Amino acid sequence: MKSATIRELKHDMTTVLSWVAGGETVEVRRRAKPVAILSPPKRKARVAVPDFAARLRTIYGPHVLSSTGTDLVSEARGKS
Repeated sequence: MKSATIRELKHDMTTVLSWVAGGETVEVRRRAKPVAILSPPKRKARVAVPDFAARLRTIYGPHVLSSTGTDLVSEARGKS
């Protein structure tokens, strides 16, 4: 773990933040005593998006409807 004083943090914030952005944890010290720890944010795991088209092919196979869902709703509402 890297460390930086408050003075270094004030005068060279770019360098310290580049360490944090690179995955380092930085301990901030005042008069040789630790006062804070800067660490990079935790990465969110990517959520796998289901393959809906594959699901539909599994359920319905190669069958294709003659009208779309929008057409059916419009027809039910009395719109042409």
